[in-house]
Amino acid sequence: MVVDVDELNDETVDRLFHALADTTRRDILRRCVRGELSVSRLAEAYPMSFAAVQKHVAVLERAGLVSKQRSGREQLVRTDPDAVGRARQALDELESAWRGRVDRMARLLAEDAGAEEPEDPGHEENDTPEGPRR
Repeated sequence: MVVDVDELNDETVDRLFHALADTTRRDILRRCVRGELSVSRLAEAYPMSFAAVQKHVAVLERAGLVSKQRSGREQLVRTDPDAVGRARQALDELESAWRGRVDRMARLLAEDAGAEEPEDPGHEENDTPEGPRR
């Protein structure tokens, strides 16, 4: 899946990870992956008010992780699999940036280690094979 880079601005990534940071919202997302569910059906699964579940769904919707569609008197919630791909792409970009930094640090450390010849701490300049000069 290819995601438009413009979609991954800081605000979008913030909304995605804010939505995914909550246990209840992740559970709602998992339930909706299996099939679309009404908000009232989702609310039955949690020890919170219907309004609280609606708010969780609204956060997921703002992040683009789910969408709602009216079916009669109910709002059906369905997931957007591409949104999870956007979260994955954001993490992949972070991983790539950090791996690049670690690789650069490793190269700098290797160059630094290669530039300095390690001294043999057992021998000083005035030492001879028979022992230190006095």
